[in-house]
Amino acid sequence: MQRIRGRMQLYIPPAATQDTGVETWNAIRSRRDVRDFSERPIDDDHLVRILDAGRRAPSARNWQPWDFVVVTDRAVLVELAKVFGGASHVGRSAATIALIAPILQEGLELEYFDLGQATVSMMIAAADLGIGSGHAAVADQELARKILGHPDDRFCAHLVPLGYPATRPLFPMRRPRRRPFAEVVHRGRW
Repeated sequence: MQRIRGRMQLYIPPAATQDTGVETWNAIRSRRDVRDFSERPIDDDHLVRILDAGRRAPSARNWQPWDFVVVTDRAVLVELAKVFGGASHVGRSAATIALIAPILQEGLELEYFDLGQATVSMMIAAADLGIGSGHAAVADQELARKILGHPDDRFCAHLVPLGYPATRPLFPMRRPRRRPFAEVVHRGRW
């Protein structure tokens, strides 16, 4: 069960025969960083689906080093945007998910890899629903802790602002601004 906007909700995935939205490959091709959001709120069931995608992400030894704090209150989002100079889009989002992780000793980079897997799972689930996403770093950990209330043995790894794009909706990009496939992929060896 998840508490979203004061209510407990259990996400029950749709049956395999139901139309569940965009096919996975289209969701991957549609996902882009969105920083300008419309005023449209995100339905609670969609937030739960996005959060559940993060919860189900793989992690090393299944240790699941994450907790998620979802913020939807506009005044709190505006304050949360102050944790990093480049996070103003957090204040304009319909919701932002803060990824909270344990403070560990140096050399445990697996934690960041695992947090990245949870993040991309949530971003693809959001794109599947036509919801844009982005990311933001967290420089001011004290302010993040004051706003989010996580324990002292944890830190806010990063933020994932969500919302419906203000301008163009998500759609599969035919020519993404990426290095050419043949330049990136090496078979057998470099």
